Amino acid sequence: MKRILVTGAGSYVGESVRRYILAKEPSYQIDAVDTMGDNWKKADYSQYDVVFHVAGIAHVNADPKMEPLYYKVNRDLTIEVAKHAKAAGVKQFIFMSSQIVFHESQSLKAEVLTRETKPSPNGFYGDSKLQAENGLHELESEDFKVCILRPCMIYGPNAKGNFPRLAKLATKTPIFPAWHNKRSMLYIDNLAEFVLQAIKRELAGTFYPQNRELADTVEIIRFFAKAAGHKVWITKLLNPFVWLGSFMLQPINKMFATYYYDPEMSKMEFDYQLVSFEESLQRVSDSLKL
Repeated sequence: MKRILVTGAGSYVGESVRRYILAKEPSYQIDAVDTMGDNWKKADYSQYDVVFHVAGIAHVNADPKMEPLYYKVNRDLTIEVAKHAKAAGVKQFIFMSSQIVFHESQSLKAEVLTRETKPSPNGFYGDSKLQAENGLHELESEDFKVCILRPCMIYGPNAKGNFPRLAKLATKTPIFPAWHNKRSMLYIDNLAEFVLQAIKRELAGTFYPQNRELADTVEIIRFFAKAAGHKVWITKLLNPFVWLGSFMLQPINKMFATYYYDPEMSKMEFDYQLVSFEESLQRVSDSLKL
């Protein structure tokens, strides 16, 4: 039996992982605490084996005015919570970092991240996460294991963000570019299984969970269009516009760039990629009632 505290009550990842673990391990105790203000300090950390820290500002706003808040929440709060947990005798701290600590795609040039790739964030979201990681490394010891997850794009039923927007676009647009790419993605249940295994095995280190299969934006559009009974013409005639648009519109690069983890980085001695990519798309489609 493990006792787990999720710091970041109400978050999509935190709640999804909590439900998944309790369904598989009913004997586990999982509580959540809000990190707004000083609420997180009111919990008795001494009763927990693990802190799963998911609190943070998501990568949605690049407004320079937001920069101080990103560092305050993503870096400072993370390190403060970890210090508090360590002082209380918590044995493992699991931190949700991000693939963007390496950098964010800013062109259509294909990139493959490997174990030799050095983090070089090109925005304050990625930098705030990387600085949080560095602060956690200073705290780790034999009695305080730090497990850092650098997931790629997380998606699943009822998730927010770009993925459900892409799914809905597939049901509306009559035409779409045939610009094939490769992307790392992570279905929420596969992430939850990874977290469960990390807790069971008391993992420490930095990890790169992703789905077994790489994603292709064109095939995602094709899948959701078919699920909705919608006809979409996928054509290379639009590809020049993708190329031209990539120089002016960052969302074009997010949608069409080839940017993924070398699959070898994500292999573990346990199987956590339990849901296939096609099955995950079907579950999202069912949730959206396409």
